[in-house]
Amino acid sequence: MITEVRLRPLRNADFDRVLQLERQLFGRGAWTYGMLADELAGLGRWYVVAEPERLDRAGDQPVVGYAGLWFDGDVTQIMTIGVDPDVQRHGVGRQLMDALIERSRKVKAEAVLLEVRVDNAPAIEMYRDFGFQVLGVRKRYYQPENVDAYTMRLDLSEVEHPTADAAVESPVDAPTTPDDATGDAA
Repeated sequence: MITEVRLRPLRNADFDRVLQLERQLFGRGAWTYGMLADELAGLGRWYVVAEPERLDRAGDQPVVGYAGLWFDGDVTQIMTIGVDPDVQRHGVGRQLMDALIERSRKVKAEAVLLEVRVDNAPAIEMYRDFGFQVLGVRKRYYQPENVDAYTMRLDLSEVEHPTADAAVESPVDAPTTPDDATGDAA
């Protein structure tokens, strides 16, 4: 069990691990390599990963969580957030969410939007704890499972929430094409 994680920008070398977690967490609806590469290459994207803070080991540790958002000039949209099932319910998701909200404030977004499966009670509970409110339902939003999604919003002008001590400023070194992403990924 980990007790602390540090956040850093998502790098090309993280792709394999992030995609492994995607498949584990989201099954048939998981992003593919091409989808992830295309997403990271888009304008206004900001992605971070969480890795254990281990004093007994040097260098990067295996990624245990990841999250990203898109800023369109008015609001930020949380594009994804995922935490390794082995470390869920240990605060990793909350640290990632703190970083996303802090980034949203930094870019002066008016609000943060997200979609969440209507059957994902732990995530819905966490989002409500942060002050998100349900706006509506998107029927059959998650494919290929045909699962509905709640659309949720956090108005940043009304909510004050303590943020994580996460200095994650640099942009993602995202590839422009999937071929550029091979890097040193295993």
